[in-house]
Amino acid sequence: MSPRLLQQFLSFALIGLLGTAAHFLVLYVLVSQLDFGPVSASSVGAVTGALVNYGLNYRLTFRSQKKHRDALPKFLVVASGGWLLNGLLMAILLSRLDIHYLLVQVIVTSLVLVWNFLANRFWTFRERAG
Repeated sequence: MSPRLLQQFLSFALIGLLGTAAHFLVLYVLVSQLDFGPVSASSVGAVTGALVNYGLNYRLTFRSQKKHRDALPKFLVVASGGWLLNGLLMAILLSRLDIHYLLVQVIVTSLVLVWNFLANRFWTFRERAG
């Protein structure tokens, strides 16, 4: 892996942690302070986390010059694909492996992270040459 690719991957992973933190913060505040139900609060938190991930990856990880109207829909398609991949891999691995579901989730999260990074790097934020 080239140093630039590794740097982008690490940035992407760190930003993913920040997006997750934003998701959990919104979830916690909405449930504990504003009496939202956990499901709706989690949904708002997930959207918040996705927007944090998009904005920071747009600016910092990929330093994109694309218009948001071009990049954001692609980012959301990739995120949706990652969500579907997460569910599919969880179902497959849990049905075939005799290990704790949290360990399976760690494995799946790692695989989905790689999918999300590669899809965003080579499709969402890919800059055209010339």
